[in-house]
Amino acid sequence: MAMDPNLSTLLKWSVENSSATAEDPTARAPPTGTQLNPDILNSLFGGPSDADLMKMSMSAILSEDPEVSLDDKLVAFDNFEQLIENLDNANNLEPLALWTPLLGCLAHDAADIRKMAAWCVGTAVQNNEKSQERLLAMGGIPGLASMATKEDEDKGVRRKACYALSSAVRNYQPGMDELLKALGREETKIDASDMDACDGLLGELRDAAK
Repeated sequence: MAMDPNLSTLLKWSVENSSATAEDPTARAPPTGTQLNPDILNSLFGGPSDADLMKMSMSAILSEDPEVSLDDKLVAFDNFEQLIENLDNANNLEPLALWTPLLGCLAHDAADIRKMAAWCVGTAVQNNEKSQERLLAMGGIPGLASMATKEDEDKGVRRKACYALSSAVRNYQPGMDELLKALGREETKIDASDMDACDGLLGELRDAAK
């Protein structure tokens, strides 16, 4: 029977560190080549990994069970947002197939859910080109632009959409070009690395959402 790869990693880590301290058991072991990440420890000791928690949170958000209240869903969304503050977790949205349901929440009937979805999008793509690319590929920027500029949209939702757009286009030219296209300003040229120019455009959107 093949050994569990997590158990194999733990064994290798144990051997390396035991060897390093064999001559002096009281000495602190130096860093070794094998590292133990939280997912391995959680898997070994029965706790859910961050990936599991992300999927569980999204499952609660999308639940149609009447016993799962809106407040419950908002708590799940808050947990989800905190998880994807971690760059690795944000980049894990794609392999976990969570981008589609997250963007789907931008069209939810409840304004609070739409607001949390926009917030999470902004968190996922902030200073993260890989996630900026994914948002663009998923067609998320036009939807956010529509949310940010829709006059009868909830003000809080519009502001979070502006935040998400700000995170999505700064230092990412394809995202900026897509935003300008969505706003009907194709003729306008804005350098995504020019923070003053970005502030000017996004400040307009934020001011209109007040």
